[in-house]
Amino acid sequence: MSEIGYIAAFLIGLLGSTHCIGMCGGIVGALTLGLPGTVRQSAWKLLPYLLTYNMGRLLSYTFAGLLIGILTESVGNIFQIGSFPVGGFVGGMFMVALGIYIAGWWQTMAPLERLGSHLWRLIEPFGRRLMPVKTLPHAFSLGLLWGWLPCGLVYSTLAWSATSGDAMKSALLMFSFGVGTLPMLLAMGGLAEKLQRFTRNKKTRYLAGILLILFGAMILTKAFSGGHNHSVQHDMPHNGLQQLHDHSEM
Repeated sequence: MSEIGYIAAFLIGLLGSTHCIGMCGGIVGALTLGLPGTVRQSAWKLLPYLLTYNMGRLLSYTFAGLLIGILTESVGNIFQIGSFPVGGFVGGMFMVALGIYIAGWWQTMAPLERLGSHLWRLIEPFGRRLMPVKTLPHAFSLGLLWGWLPCGLVYSTLAWSATSGDAMKSALLMFSFGVGTLPMLLAMGGLAEKLQRFTRNKKTRYLAGILLILFGAMILTKAFSGGHNHSVQHDMPHNGLQQLHDHSEM
């Protein structure tokens, strides 16, 4: 996973944060209801809680990336069939699907969200026990659970990260994605409205979608050309041995 992959993950989080506001904006409100009114009404007093929620959320994303990276490492060449890099193909397809999703042309991530809802049913009761939030450790614990909320954007990025074939790279990719979601979820008041207008603008969404689709196409091209180059390199030792054999017969 090159540096451009981490940048792409950040952009997915940033440009997909409209989806985050729709799904998570209400959650932020619910999590802060238990705080004293003096805290809720002061941006500076509320900020530590928002930061703590999101620290827990980013840690969950990073841990999920690490976990799935370890899993894919342990199964060996699951993303390689012969000379064809399946991982690159899957990663490219996910990037194209994400581009379509962020552009708003088709809900390509809906099936993943339905699958994730089963996991959330198991986790949600633990979150209820931590409500209402009164301390920063409570906020951090709820942030950890919040990171497992069924979200197609998160799950699709996680599936893409699995194709890296490296646990640390997978974890860093998910962390980069999480950092991209921070501006919208930390913004308050007028700044949040401005960010929402920017990310909800059709031109912004279309441009972001097209960029991600192009990036996906680049990954797919690299996957197919990589598979071809691998096969060529695989043939070279055989040709060299054949030439050595012919030379010895002369």
